[in-house]
Parts: sequence; structure tokens; C-alpha cells
Amino acid sequence: MALIHRMGWYGVLAIALACANATASAINTTTTAGVAPEPPTASVLARTVVPAPGYRVDGEGAFQLDRTTSVEARGEARPVAEYLVNLLRPMTGFSLPLSGRGDIVLVVEPGHPPGGYDLRVTTSGIWLAADDPAGLFEGVQTLRQLLPPATPSTTRWGIAATTISDRPRFAYRGAMLDVARHFFGVDDVKRYIDDIAMLKINVLHLHLADDQGWRIAIDGWPRLTAVGGASQVGGGAGGYYTQDQYREIVAYAASRYITIVPEIDMPGHTNAALASYAELNCDGRTRLPYHGTSVGFSSLCIGKELTYTFVTDVITQLAALTPGPWIHIGGDESSATTLPDYISFVNRVTAIVAATGKTVIGWHDIGYGTTLPPGTVGEYWDYTGPRGASSVLTQRILNADGRLIMAPANVAYLDQKYDLSERLGTKWAQAPTTIQEAYGWDPAAIFPKHGAESILGVEAPLWTETVDTMAEIEYMAFPRIVAIAEIGWSTSAKRTFKEFAPRLGTFGAYLDAAGITYKRTPGVPWSH
Repeated sequence: MALIHRMGWYGVLAIALACANATASAINTTTTAGVAPEPPTASVLARTVVPAPGYRVDGEGAFQLDRTTSVEARGEARPVAEYLVNLLRPMTGFSLPLSGRGDIVLVVEPGHPPGGYDLRVTTSGIWLAADDPAGLFEGVQTLRQLLPPATPSTTRWGIAATTISDRPRFAYRGAMLDVARHFFGVDDVKRYIDDIAMLKINVLHLHLADDQGWRIAIDGWPRLTAVGGASQVGGGAGGYYTQDQYREIVAYAASRYITIVPEIDMPGHTNAALASYAELNCDGRTRLPYHGTSVGFSSLCIGKELTYTFVTDVITQLAALTPGPWIHIGGDESSATTLPDYISFVNRVTAIVAATGKTVIGWHDIGYGTTLPPGTVGEYWDYTGPRGASSVLTQRILNADGRLIMAPANVAYLDQKYDLSERLGTKWAQAPTTIQEAYGWDPAAIFPKHGAESILGVEAPLWTETVDTMAEIEYMAFPRIVAIAEIGWSTSAKRTFKEFAPRLGTFGAYLDAAGITYKRTPGVPWSH
């Protein structure tokens, strides 16, 4: 198997299709000490995968991981291989050395699906290849689901023979975590990064500031964290990230090939900043810290030059801390700002972001701006139904050579209640939002006149007005975030809930094994 990657993908695919039966006789019968060997004819369940791969053909027989299995990877593939063996070693108890020749071969080379990977499992080994390390990492997530879930009773680690060629539908596949309404520390954010990495989500949008809290230290503005960081919904200590802690989050996300998008929502949703610095208010009076959940009452003072000094400092420092290409400026629910002031603010602040070399993202309301920088990205948060002004605003963003991230609140917002009897969640966006509704929409169908090429990707936001523990984050996210991940990855022509539901039910066993709390939603045949 160590030689297969040198043949190129198309040669391997031809062999896979022509010689599937011939591989069945080569099943590895080496076993874990103390475990009776399986007969050579034994089969291993061909496990399902979420998100659904674009192309898959199952073969015969299986590859068995055992104490003799080794992993081969060189150059750019090696960090992904290290990630893989660090996952598998504690699961299996096998040493899985990274050696010059191996039974599991990871390769980065040209000629594979853009953003995706090619995977071949035979009875004698595994070959996984991609154009770049990010695609290879996504292939590892598929490989994880082809193994059995890690439970105390799992003693055999077989992977059914299969051939997969896979690529994402959209380049941007995002999740958003609101750490402003309730604060979540570095370890919680890292856990969420690992959660979403399983689903081939490659962007984490962090909502870092709102009326209830300011969560990132900014040099020269210490009261933002001393005052603005010391509150949250319902009271409590709040919290914030030092710049070193933020760098730690960014680096951890990068190790999972996830890009961090920082958001400072403005000019509204800014009470935490207004409570920290009186001079940011037009009347020069400090606002009280806010612990509620109502929106639309706060605004930076649009006419003060100090406002733009403040914004420039914040954006410039965030841009320096964030290697990814995007800065999110929010821009929604600015009811306390007049429309002329709002337009003036958006025009000026988007230019500040562009001057740092970053691409602007804002909620689609920023379409009111009249001088949006080319390439501006609007994040659509309205409903999938009648849209009115939202259609005009998104078109104006596209007219500026921009693109859209689709996050319609009635189907993609993970904070919406599963059903109205639930304690957790809100219900303003046509809740409840069922798993069927979360899965049953298509990003390109909301604005069909815009064209699918106008869509950068999709996102699953999780606002935290009612959520204040990691278990509650995961409960609200799973399983609906699995639906959004599949919408972002898999082609629309192949998607039906009838086909998705049993795969999701099987995935529940992997969530159980990972200790992830989730809602066993009706209509899904959960594995147990």
C-alpha cells in the first residue's frame, strides 16, 4: 500500500473499480493480543459519513488496524498525520508509529479535488491524498467515521474497503459562537473547535463584543475589559481574552485548519464599550453595564472623531492578531442610529478594515453603505421566506463585487428552540427549528436571481442569551449543526432528509463516544 500514492489518483481509481474483488483475499488477520482472530471472510460494516461524500464506491473486505500498523507521511502531510495518530493512539491503544513506509499513507500532491481529498481503503492499507493539508485534514474526518466509535467495548478497529472522492460545495463553511452574551473561556472555545472540525467546518466566527460584554483586550483602551468585560447576561463575572489568549485560540484553530473570524458588532450592540468610556457617547455620560437581552438601544457616537480613533485602534489590533483574511464589523439592529449616520459610519469603517488588508464581513444590513470596498461579504441573517428590503441590501453588496454568507435565522440559528417546551433557546426567528427544517433548505434557492456563484458559503450562528455552559452549547448545536455542515459541504442534488436521517442517527454514536451532549430529535433513528 505504501507504493499506491506514487501511482496517482486516477490509476488507483481504475484499479479500485476493476479489481475490487481481488482485494478481498488479502484481509489482514493480525489481531490484538488476547483477542480471537476474525476469519478471513469476516466483513466490517460499511459505515456512513456526515457530511455525505460526493462519490463513494464500497468494496469487499476490510483493513484492520492492529499493533503492527504504521503511518507514512512526508512534508506537508506530516502535521495532519500527527493529528491522526494523536486521535487514534488513545482510542485504540496502538502505537501507530510514523515511519518511512506505512500501512496508512497520507499524501499532499497535485491532482485531487479542490478543497477536498481522495481516499482508498483496501484490505492491505489506506491511502489518503489531497492538494493541500487542509483537504487532507478533511479526509481524516471521513476516516474517523469509517472506524467504529470509541467505546469501552470496542476491541477491533476495522475499516470496510471503500473508494471516496470528495470536495466541498462552498469554500466558507462556518460556525459562529457568541462569547459576548455569556463568556466562554479558552478551553471551551478549543473544545468547540474540535467539535466543528469533525464536520469539515473550516471557519469559526467569534462574536467578541456586544451590549453585555467586551471580550478582547485592546492596547490603549484598558477599561474595555476592566469594565466592559466584567458583565454578561443575567449578571456574573463575565470575562475576556488577553491578546495572548486570543493568539492561542487562533493557533489552535489553525492546527485544525479552521480560520478565526473576529467580530466587533457596531455601531449598535455597543453598550459594553459605552459603559467603559464616557467619551464614546454623544452626551459624554457613561452608560451602566447591561445584563439584559433586548437589542437596538445602543450606538457609538457617529459624529465624534474619537469614535473613529477607537474603531481604528480596535480593528488594526484585531487585524494584526488574526492571520485569516476577514474582519467582521457586525452592523445589524442599529435602531438607535439614524439611517444617514449609519450609512456614514459603514462607509468609513469598511474603509478602515480595507486599509488593514482584510476583507470586510458584516451582517447584510451593511448593504445600506454607499462606498463598500470591493469584495465585501454580507452575512444574510433574515428568513428563507419573504425577504423585502433584505433582497435589496444583498443585491447592493453583490453590486460592489461582494459575496454572501447564508445564515438564515429561521433554519440556521442554533439558539432557536427545538420545541417551545424547551428551557434553552429563544423563539423570535419563527421557532421552533426542527432538524428537518435545519436540513431542508438550500442556500442558492433563497435569492435565485443572484446565482449560486454569489454565495461564499454558509454559517450556523449560536447566540448565547440563554446558554452559559459548554454542555448547553453542544446541546443547542447538535444535531442541527450537522445539517448545516452537510448543506455547506455536499452537493444539493444528492440531499434528502430521508437519506440523511439514518446517517445522522449513526453519527449519534460518535457524539456519545466524544462526550458531546446533543438533542435526540424526533424523526431520526438514533443508534441507541
